[in-house]
Amino acid sequence: MSTSKEIDNLKKENSKYINEIDSLKNKNSFYRNEIEILNVSSKLSIDFEEENKKLKLEIDALKKTFSKFSNSSDKLDNLLGLQRCVFDKAGLGYEEMKNVKHFKNFFVKKNEPQICCNYCGKLGHISTSCIYRNNLCYGKTRKIWVPKGTFVTNLQRPKFKWVPKA
Repeated sequence: MSTSKEIDNLKKENSKYINEIDSLKNKNSFYRNEIEILNVSSKLSIDFEEENKKLKLEIDALKKTFSKFSNSSDKLDNLLGLQRCVFDKAGLGYEEMKNVKHFKNFFVKKNEPQICCNYCGKLGHISTSCIYRNNLCYGKTRKIWVPKGTFVTNLQRPKFKWVPKA
């Protein structure tokens, strides 16, 4: 009898261990999924870091080219300011360039005229893109689509016949 009790106790213990093994397997699969998710997110973060570095390099290159354009207008104004007057006779037997005057820019920037619509008179667009002209709701006349050949445009017919010159 003692052996049967021992066997029952061992079977109970075995079932407990089997349940514990199953729970540990579930935890193991959960943690493996977590590890995979973390690996994918780390790969994405590395990709984003590389893209960020590339974009920073591109921004620096664009800043350099933009600075060339922005400095060029200042250089042009400086060159135009260094012009000599027609009546300045410095050089070639005259006084040296001691009395050279720096003149202001003779050129004035052109102010662009504002665009005005010929159809409605409003500023900012032209008549081909006017909503009052193109939209059927705003116009004074109503336009409809008619199948080809059903609507005669000239009911009176032409008064003369056109023939080639002889």
